[in-house]
Amino acid sequence: MSTPDATLLKDFATLSAFGATPGGGVDRQAATAADGEQRAWLHRWLTDRGFEVRYDGVGNQFGLFTVTPGAPYVLTGSHLDSQPLGGRYDGAYGVLASAHAAHRAVQRWKASDGTPRHNVAVVNWFNEEGSRFKPSMMGSAVFTGKLPAETALTTTDPTGTTVEAALREIGTIGDYPGPDVAAYAEIHIEQGRDLENKGLDIGLVDATWAARKYQVVVRGEQSHTGSTIMADRRDALFGASLLVVAVRELAEESTEIPLHTSVSEMTVLPNSPVVVAREVRMHVDLRSPDEALLDAAAKKLAESIPGIEERASVTIGQVQTHGWGVAAFPAAGVELAAQAADALGLSHQTMMTIAGHDSVNMKDIAPSIMLFVPSVEGISHNEGELTDDTDISAGTDLLTEVVHRLMSGALEA
Repeated sequence: MSTPDATLLKDFATLSAFGATPGGGVDRQAATAADGEQRAWLHRWLTDRGFEVRYDGVGNQFGLFTVTPGAPYVLTGSHLDSQPLGGRYDGAYGVLASAHAAHRAVQRWKASDGTPRHNVAVVNWFNEEGSRFKPSMMGSAVFTGKLPAETALTTTDPTGTTVEAALREIGTIGDYPGPDVAAYAEIHIEQGRDLENKGLDIGLVDATWAARKYQVVVRGEQSHTGSTIMADRRDALFGASLLVVAVRELAEESTEIPLHTSVSEMTVLPNSPVVVAREVRMHVDLRSPDEALLDAAAKKLAESIPGIEERASVTIGQVQTHGWGVAAFPAAGVELAAQAADALGLSHQTMMTIAGHDSVNMKDIAPSIMLFVPSVEGISHNEGELTDDTDISAGTDLLTEVVHRLMSGALEA
C-alpha cells in the first residue's frame, strides 16, 4: 500500500482552494472566474516542469511534454470544472494525478537509457460536468468528433452567455488542433461505495452503463392561485410533479436489473407565489447496465405522458438530448492496468462505470484505460465528497506506472 504523498497532497490542497465553499467543497462551474483561476494555476504548474500548454478551440487545456519528436502522445487527464456546491475530488483529482504521473513518467525515462515510443500529455477537458452548459462531457465530445465545435461554442448558459464568450472571458480558448493520441488514461473517484464496501484499492473499468437524457417541457396556462377554480386550472407544475413520480416509479419497479432514474433540473415559470405555473422545463436522466431495459423504461415513460397530460390539463414535449450505450473498454488496457496494480501490490476488481466520464468518449478513438479509487460512503456531487489520502496517493502511483507502460508502447506490443 502506498503511503500518502506529501507533495501531491499539498498540490491538491492548493487546487481545492479555488472556488472553495464553506461546506468544504468547491463551486467552479465551467468557464467561471474560479475555473479560470484554477486553469491558470495548472498552466503554471505544467510550464514550471517543462510542459508546453496549449488550448484548443473549445477550451480543452493540454500540457505537452515531447521526449521523442514526431511521436504521438499518451494523453492522461480528466476535468477541473465542478457542479454547484460540488466536491473537491470529482474530476480535479484525476487532472492533478495525471499531471504528477506524467511528470514522474518523464523523469523515469530521463533517468533510464531508454527512449519512449510515445510522448506524454496532460489534459483538462472543458465542461465535463454539464452544469452551466449542456451537454456534459462537452470538450471531449468535440475532440472526438461527436459534437461540432460550432454547436458547443454557441451553446448558452441560463443567462444567455455563450461558451465562446465565457472562454474568452477567462482567456483559455485557442487554435491548437489537439495532439495525435496513441492512448488515453484517466483516473477518477468511484462516486459509489462498491470499492469501499469490499475493501479494495482500485477499480478497473471494463464497460459503461448506458444512459438516456431528455429535456422535457410541460406547458399549462398561467392563472391566479386564489381565484381560478380548480377545474379550470392547467397547472404545469402539477403535471411536472406527476412526471417526477412516474420517473421514480420506473426505478422502483425494476427489481432484478438496476435502473437509476432522476429528474435533475427544473425551471418553473413564472415562479411567482400567487401564480399557477404556465411552464416547467425539466431534465430527465435514465441509466442502466442493460440497454434493453433502458429502452423499455423510456418507452414506458413516454406511454405515461398522455395520462398525465389529461389529468393535469397540460401538454408535454420530450426530446432526447444526450445518451450513450453499454460499451466495453479495451480488454488489453484493463489487463495492462491489472498487471501494473499487481506490481504495486494494489488490490483491484473490474467494474462498470455508472457515471459518464471523458474516457467514455475517448475510448472510441484511442485505446483507453479508466481507473477508480474508492469514495468514502459513495458520496459525490456533494461538498462532503471524500477519498482517503492513501487512496489518492496509491491511485497516482498506479497511474504513473500505467502512463509509463503506455509511453513504451505496451498496448501495441
